[in-house]
Amino acid sequence: MKRSPNIVRRNNLGDPDREGLGLKRRKTPPHEFVLEALASVSPWTRPMFGCLAVYVEEKIVLILREQPDHPSDNGVWLATTVEHHESLRREFPAMRSIAVLGKGVTGWQILPADAGDFEELALRACELVLRRDPRIGKVPGTKRTKQRGAGNPHKSSKRIAKSARSGKPGARK
Repeated sequence: MKRSPNIVRRNNLGDPDREGLGLKRRKTPPHEFVLEALASVSPWTRPMFGCLAVYVEEKIVLILREQPDHPSDNGVWLATTVEHHESLRREFPAMRSIAVLGKGVTGWQILPADAGDFEELALRACELVLRRDPRIGKVPGTKRTKQRGAGNPHKSSKRIAKSARSGKPGARK
């Protein structure tokens, strides 16, 4: 059987012909114990902003960060919303806003790796994810979907002007 030249074999990393080709070995994920704690719900990951985003089903639940720049923001980032900050802060006293995201308060909060009880806090967050606690996790794209539609105040002025000239419904006058 003839092989297609476009097929790449991915299981031959031990092949001596590949050694010395400069192929990168996968790094171990930051705070790998978090992924181990979530194994029963089959989390999947995706690189994001130089970190590792952790998903359970359709929700992004955590980001794992261990970077040399801004080490104070290394740790486990919780995907949450502002209305849940107070109740989560009672469970995670070390939780705070993430500095690299700016000075404002965002939905993302961090359990910092430099906290004395970091591993304990991170495992407690994993317990909440395993219990499907509604305070942790966001479906990506939800916010963008809500912003679309007629009468959207975020609609660009060019589009508004164009629709006003064309006489289409939803045009501003």
